[in-house]
Amino acid sequence: MTRRCALVTGGSRGIGAAVATELAAAGHRVAVHCRAGSAAAQDVLDRLPGTGHILVTGDVGAPGAAREIIDAAVAGLGTVDVLVNNAGVYAEQPVATTSYEDWQADWRRLVDVNLLGPADLIWCLVDHLRHRLQGPQGACVVNVGSRGAYRGEPDAPAYGATKAALHALTQSLAQSLGPLGIAVTAVAPGFVRTDLTEPVLVGAVEEEVRSQSPLGRIAVPSDVAAAVAWLSSARAEWCSGAVLDVNGASHLR
Repeated sequence: MTRRCALVTGGSRGIGAAVATELAAAGHRVAVHCRAGSAAAQDVLDRLPGTGHILVTGDVGAPGAAREIIDAAVAGLGTVDVLVNNAGVYAEQPVATTSYEDWQADWRRLVDVNLLGPADLIWCLVDHLRHRLQGPQGACVVNVGSRGAYRGEPDAPAYGATKAALHALTQSLAQSLGPLGIAVTAVAPGFVRTDLTEPVLVGAVEEEVRSQSPLGRIAVPSDVAAAVAWLSSARAEWCSGAVLDVNGASHLR
């Protein structure tokens, strides 16, 4: 059986690294993406189970970068069947205490990386799939959104807004790409313990985050990666258009 090929953006750490590992363990050849070549990304690549994996680089928020990233993944893997749009940025920007200049800069950077980058990557992927010999049938896109798109992000409004837009993009493209045989889904994680969030999990803050879920713990990247891996499988095709909450019942809608 031909192995499926997956591109995971933001794959050098946290959720992205866990997704790359899950997909590799499921038999995929994986392109691990990072913004620039890094020891962390290479370490993820070296630890992936199986063979045939590659590293690709590029700033998903930069104009023109999406085509270069997709082209590099296709060149290294031969094709891309699964795109996981995980790369994203976060910024604290309380409106009452953020300068106008910082407010504008944060909004533009978050829109570029969290929304326009994934949109451009999807367009370039679809263009590749439509022209490959076997066609697009059976391909899929999984976007990594956020619980904050639903419950609000009072201190990070651009983050919440761009993730809400990513959810909407997911559902719009699920309808438009369905006739081509391409499924599009998203996950909406809550707070996840990663190397980036670990420093804030001290004392009362850790207890408050832990108490958000009735399961009594804080999510780890593998919790989200398991959901992404399942949505990437052929068995999940009928979930196209779904935004799956992965938040341990910390926010219900």
